[in-house]
Amino acid sequence: MAKLSKSKSTRPAKKKPGKTRKLDRAAAAEIFRRLRAQDPEPTSELEYVNPFTLLVAVVLSAQATDAGVNKATKELFRIADTPEKMLALGEDRVREHIRTIGLYRNKAKNVIGLCRGLLESHGGEVPHTREALEALPGVGRKTANVVLNVAFGEPTMAVDTHIFRVSNRTGLAPGKTPLEVEKGLLEIVPEEFGQHAHHWLILHGRYVCKARRPECERCVISDLCLYDAKSVAA
Repeated sequence: MAKLSKSKSTRPAKKKPGKTRKLDRAAAAEIFRRLRAQDPEPTSELEYVNPFTLLVAVVLSAQATDAGVNKATKELFRIADTPEKMLALGEDRVREHIRTIGLYRNKAKNVIGLCRGLLESHGGEVPHTREALEALPGVGRKTANVVLNVAFGEPTMAVDTHIFRVSNRTGLAPGKTPLEVEKGLLEIVPEEFGQHAHHWLILHGRYVCKARRPECERCVISDLCLYDAKSVAA
Protein backbone atom coordinates (compact mmCIF):
# COMPACT_ATOMS: atom_id res chain seq x y z
CA MET A 1 0.00 0.00 0.00
CA ALA A 2 1.30 3.42 -0.90
CA LYS A 3 2.11 5.66 2.00
CA LEU A 4 -0.18 8.62 2.46
CA SER A 5 1.67 11.90 2.21
CA LYS A 6 1.45 14.14 5.24
CA SER A 7 -0.58 17.27 4.59
CA LYS A 8 1.31 20.51 4.87
CA SER A 9 0.39 22.85 7.65
CA THR A 10 -1.66 25.86 6.64
CA ARG A 11 -0.12 27.94 9.41
CA PRO A 12 2.39 30.52 8.22
CA ALA A 13 5.97 29.74 9.04
CA LYS A 14 7.39 31.68 11.96
CA LYS A 15 9.66 34.48 10.93
CA LYS A 16 13.14 34.36 12.28
CA PRO A 17 13.78 37.31 14.55
CA GLY A 18 15.90 39.95 12.89
CA LYS A 19 19.21 41.04 14.31
CA THR A 20 18.88 43.85 16.83
CA ARG A 21 20.08 47.08 15.28
CA LYS A 22 22.50 49.16 17.29
CA LEU A 23 24.11 52.53 16.80
CA ASP A 24 27.86 52.76 16.46
CA ARG A 25 30.08 54.76 18.82
CA ALA A 26 30.32 57.75 16.51
CA ALA A 27 26.52 58.09 16.34
CA ALA A 28 26.25 57.64 20.12
CA ALA A 29 28.78 60.40 20.72
CA GLU A 30 26.91 62.72 18.37
CA ILE A 31 23.64 62.02 20.21
CA PHE A 32 25.13 63.17 23.49
CA ARG A 33 26.83 66.17 21.91
CA ARG A 34 23.43 67.36 20.72
CA LEU A 35 21.67 66.62 24.01
CA ARG A 36 24.43 68.50 25.85
CA ALA A 37 24.07 71.46 23.53
CA GLN A 38 20.38 71.64 24.44
CA ASP A 39 20.94 71.34 28.19
CA PRO A 40 24.58 71.61 29.32
CA GLU A 41 23.91 71.05 33.04
CA PRO A 42 20.85 68.81 33.51
CA THR A 43 19.61 68.19 37.05
CA SER A 44 17.20 65.86 38.77
CA GLU A 45 13.60 67.05 38.85
CA LEU A 46 13.26 65.63 42.36
CA GLU A 47 13.62 68.32 45.04
CA TYR A 48 16.05 67.60 47.88
CA VAL A 49 18.36 69.44 50.27
CA ASN A 50 21.15 66.91 50.92
CA PRO A 51 22.14 63.33 50.04
CA PHE A 52 19.80 61.92 52.69
CA THR A 53 16.70 63.69 51.40
CA LEU A 54 17.71 62.77 47.86
CA LEU A 55 17.85 59.10 48.90
CA VAL A 56 14.41 59.33 50.50
CA ALA A 57 12.95 61.14 47.49
CA VAL A 58 14.25 58.51 45.08
CA VAL A 59 12.86 55.69 47.23
CA LEU A 60 9.48 57.45 47.23
CA SER A 61 9.56 58.03 43.46
CA ALA A 62 9.07 54.35 42.57
CA GLN A 63 5.78 54.11 40.64
CA ALA A 64 5.17 57.81 41.27
CA THR A 65 5.87 61.05 39.43
CA ASP A 66 8.62 63.44 40.48
CA ALA A 67 6.02 66.21 40.77
CA GLY A 68 3.91 64.08 43.10
CA VAL A 69 6.91 63.24 45.26
CA ASN A 70 7.99 66.89 45.44
CA LYS A 71 4.54 67.93 46.59
CA ALA A 72 4.50 65.29 49.33
CA THR A 73 8.05 65.90 50.59
CA LYS A 74 8.05 69.69 50.67
CA GLU A 75 6.84 69.84 54.27
CA LEU A 76 8.39 66.50 55.26
CA PHE A 77 11.91 67.62 54.37
CA ARG A 78 11.38 70.95 56.11
CA ILE A 79 10.93 69.21 59.45
CA ALA A 80 12.99 66.04 58.88
CA ASP A 81 16.10 66.47 56.74
CA THR A 82 18.33 63.98 58.60
CA PRO A 83 17.94 60.31 59.54
CA GLU A 84 17.72 61.28 63.23
CA LYS A 85 14.86 63.72 62.66
CA MET A 86 13.02 61.33 60.32
CA LEU A 87 13.31 58.47 62.82
CA ALA A 88 12.05 60.75 65.61
CA LEU A 89 9.09 61.70 63.44
CA GLY A 90 8.03 58.05 63.35
CA GLU A 91 6.44 55.82 60.73
CA ASP A 92 2.87 57.01 61.36
CA ARG A 93 3.69 60.68 60.77
CA VAL A 94 5.88 59.90 57.76
CA ARG A 95 2.98 57.93 56.34
CA GLU A 96 0.64 60.90 56.78
CA HIS A 97 3.04 63.18 54.89
CA ILE A 98 3.38 60.84 51.91
CA ARG A 99 -0.14 59.38 51.71
CA THR A 100 -0.71 60.99 48.29
CA ILE A 101 2.07 58.81 46.81
CA GLY A 102 1.45 55.29 45.54
CA LEU A 103 2.40 52.46 47.93
CA TYR A 104 2.81 55.01 50.70
CA ARG A 105 2.36 52.55 53.56
CA ASN A 106 5.23 50.31 52.51
CA LYS A 107 7.36 53.31 51.53
CA ALA A 108 6.93 54.89 54.97
CA LYS A 109 8.11 51.62 56.51
CA ASN A 110 11.13 51.56 54.20
CA VAL A 111 12.03 55.18 54.96
CA ILE A 112 12.10 54.47 58.69
CA GLY A 113 14.06 51.27 58.06
CA LEU A 114 16.70 52.98 55.93
CA CYS A 115 17.06 55.70 58.58
CA ARG A 116 17.85 53.02 61.16
CA GLY A 117 20.29 51.42 58.73
CA LEU A 118 22.07 54.71 58.10
CA LEU A 119 22.41 55.44 61.82
CA GLU A 120 23.43 51.94 62.85
CA SER A 121 25.86 51.17 60.02
CA HIS A 122 27.00 54.48 58.51
CA GLY A 123 26.98 57.07 61.28
CA GLY A 124 23.92 58.74 59.76
CA GLU A 125 25.70 59.43 56.47
CA VAL A 126 24.60 58.18 53.04
CA PRO A 127 27.15 55.58 51.90
CA HIS A 128 29.11 56.05 48.67
CA THR A 129 28.95 52.47 47.38
CA ARG A 130 26.22 50.65 45.51
CA GLU A 131 26.51 47.58 47.73
CA ALA A 132 25.99 49.57 50.93
CA LEU A 133 23.10 51.52 49.43
CA GLU A 134 21.34 48.40 48.16
CA ALA A 135 21.56 46.88 51.63
CA LEU A 136 19.18 49.58 52.90
CA PRO A 137 15.40 48.93 52.97
CA GLY A 138 13.62 50.04 49.79
CA VAL A 139 16.84 50.71 47.87
CA GLY A 140 17.37 48.79 44.64
CA ARG A 141 19.96 49.10 41.90
CA LYS A 142 18.21 51.97 40.13
CA THR A 143 17.83 54.00 43.33
CA ALA A 144 21.45 53.39 44.25
CA ASN A 145 22.58 54.50 40.81
CA VAL A 146 20.59 57.74 41.04
CA VAL A 147 22.10 58.60 44.43
CA LEU A 148 25.63 57.77 43.28
CA ASN A 149 25.16 59.93 40.20
CA VAL A 150 23.32 62.93 41.62
CA ALA A 151 24.81 63.13 45.12
CA PHE A 152 28.34 61.96 44.40
CA GLY A 153 28.89 62.67 40.69
CA GLU A 154 29.55 59.09 39.61
CA PRO A 155 28.87 58.21 35.93
CA THR A 156 26.17 55.64 36.67
CA MET A 157 23.15 54.76 34.52
CA ALA A 158 19.89 54.50 36.47
CA VAL A 159 17.65 52.79 33.92
CA ASP A 160 14.02 53.77 34.45
CA THR A 161 11.16 53.34 31.95
CA HIS A 162 12.23 56.44 30.01
CA ILE A 163 15.86 55.39 29.59
CA PHE A 164 14.82 51.83 28.77
CA ARG A 165 12.48 53.08 26.03
CA VAL A 166 14.89 55.62 24.53
CA SER A 167 17.82 53.20 24.56
CA ASN A 168 15.82 50.55 22.72
CA ARG A 169 14.03 52.85 20.28
CA THR A 170 17.09 54.73 19.18
CA GLY A 171 19.37 51.70 19.03
CA LEU A 172 21.70 53.34 21.52
CA ALA A 173 21.75 50.39 23.91
CA PRO A 174 19.08 47.82 23.03
CA GLY A 175 18.31 45.26 25.70
CA LYS A 176 15.55 43.12 27.14
CA THR A 177 16.15 44.05 30.78
CA PRO A 178 17.13 47.26 32.60
CA LEU A 179 20.45 45.69 33.59
CA GLU A 180 21.21 44.76 29.99
CA VAL A 181 20.45 48.31 28.88
CA GLU A 182 22.55 49.72 31.73
CA LYS A 183 25.56 47.64 30.71
CA GLY A 184 25.08 48.64 27.07
CA LEU A 185 25.02 52.32 27.95
CA LEU A 186 28.13 52.06 30.09
CA GLU A 187 29.92 50.53 27.11
CA ILE A 188 28.84 53.03 24.46
CA VAL A 189 28.51 56.39 26.25
CA PRO A 190 31.76 58.36 25.85
CA GLU A 191 33.47 59.17 29.15
CA GLU A 192 33.06 62.92 28.72
CA PHE A 193 29.27 62.53 28.79
CA GLY A 194 29.12 59.91 31.56
CA GLN A 195 28.04 62.09 34.46
CA HIS A 196 25.03 63.67 32.76
CA ALA A 197 24.02 60.98 30.22
CA HIS A 198 21.49 59.48 32.62
CA HIS A 199 19.63 62.80 32.99
CA TRP A 200 19.73 63.66 29.30
CA LEU A 201 18.12 60.33 28.42
CA ILE A 202 15.46 60.62 31.15
CA LEU A 203 14.49 64.13 30.09
CA HIS A 204 14.49 63.17 26.41
CA GLY A 205 12.18 60.25 27.14
CA ARG A 206 9.93 62.27 29.41
CA TYR A 207 9.40 65.26 27.12
CA VAL A 208 10.24 64.21 23.54
CA CYS A 209 10.56 60.45 23.02
CA LYS A 210 7.27 59.80 24.82
CA ALA A 211 5.75 56.34 25.20
CA ARG A 212 2.48 56.87 23.33
CA ARG A 213 3.52 59.37 20.71
CA PRO A 214 7.18 60.24 20.36
CA GLU A 215 7.54 63.79 19.06
CA CYS A 216 10.05 62.92 16.36
CA GLU A 217 9.28 66.10 14.44
CA ARG A 218 11.06 68.17 17.10
CA CYS A 219 13.70 65.63 18.11
CA VAL A 220 17.30 66.81 17.75
CA ILE A 221 18.58 63.27 17.23
CA SER A 222 15.87 62.04 14.85
CA ASP A 223 18.28 61.62 11.92
CA LEU A 224 20.50 59.35 14.02
CA CYS A 225 17.71 57.31 15.58
CA LEU A 226 16.96 53.78 14.32
CA TYR A 227 13.27 53.90 15.32
CA ASP A 228 11.28 52.81 12.27
CA ALA A 229 7.91 54.31 13.16
CA LYS A 230 9.05 57.90 13.42
CA SER A 231 6.19 60.36 13.98
CA VAL A 232 3.81 57.43 14.51
CA ALA A 233 2.42 56.41 17.87
CA ALA A 234 4.47 53.64 19.46
